[in-house]
Amino acid sequence: MSGQGIGFITLMRGVWFLPLAPAAAFAGLCFVTPSRRMQVLVVVLAELLLFCLAALAGVVAAQLAGQGGSLVRTSFGSGFWLMIVLCLLIAADAIGRATASHTLRVLANAQIWLPPAALILTGRLDQLSLFKEYANRQDIFQQALGEHLTLLFGTLVPAIIIGIPLGLLCHRSARWRPALFSTLNIIQTIPAIALFGLLIAPLSGLAAAWPWLRAAGIGGIGLAPALIALVLYALLPLVRSVNAGLQQVPAEVIETALGMGMTWGQIFRRIQVPLALPVILSGIRIIAVQTVGMGMVAALIGAGGFGALMFQGLLSSALELVLLGVIPAIALAVLVDTLFKLIISFLETVRQ
Repeated sequence: MSGQGIGFITLMRGVWFLPLAPAAAFAGLCFVTPSRRMQVLVVVLAELLLFCLAALAGVVAAQLAGQGGSLVRTSFGSGFWLMIVLCLLIAADAIGRATASHTLRVLANAQIWLPPAALILTGRLDQLSLFKEYANRQDIFQQALGEHLTLLFGTLVPAIIIGIPLGLLCHRSARWRPALFSTLNIIQTIPAIALFGLLIAPLSGLAAAWPWLRAAGIGGIGLAPALIALVLYALLPLVRSVNAGLQQVPAEVIETALGMGMTWGQIFRRIQVPLALPVILSGIRIIAVQTVGMGMVAALIGAGGFGALMFQGLLSSALELVLLGVIPAIALAVLVDTLFKLIISFLETVRQ
């Protein structure tokens, strides 16, 4: 059944005029001279507005559930999502202006989610449709999370094992570099769905020819073709980052090390790898976030993951089920990106 929209003004009863206070304060700050303290205040106001909007949604959902019974479903409207995005953009801009430290920026952006997380953990948002869908499909959600993590780590490990040696080969051999990059570029241009389809026939043939492959779970559909395709897509960014990281090591440093009597193996382990590590980790960060996103499409060939929930929701026109697959995937990508940024920032700080 189609729902009925409830406007923000209609919801403002009792103490729930509070979301207007941060908005009014934002308007007042337009006439204040910019400073670091003002940017900190902007972050606090954005975080407070985000918290008030989420709490208001939870309270209204509980009230509607009490009036209409267990079949009532309360969902976030488009206006709510726009306000959440606006709060996050305001906070991110203010944090960027308040500090130049990359580590502090990452930590400040991460703590914005603590108040909404507290609402979720204390059950204040349980009556919202999204969380009811989670409660009804908790086992399926946990299975999807495990499958998506399997796709992520099952892609990263082989990609690193294959990609780093290929990057070293590109760095040391000018003859092999054009051919390798051309091949990887061609693979990168193939659409994901097409690559999944191309792998079905050969893997099915191999499984039919060697039954032990089928017994090991390798076939035309499922996890195996998804991992092969994701690894192939991950090679180009990683190989390029390894090659770029090693090329940025100053030649003067290498010449100095040779003059000190260090061997090429020692130079590689003690100088080239430490100096190139931030760039290499940036490449791994890119393929990790890319894998989380492309893993959603892998559900089309039976690889599971959050994509299975998303496509199930699309087929049944259930928006909350779509969001139950999409939002955790976004959160996982942001979490992976944040962790790699913190590690890279720490390494750069130590190197300086």
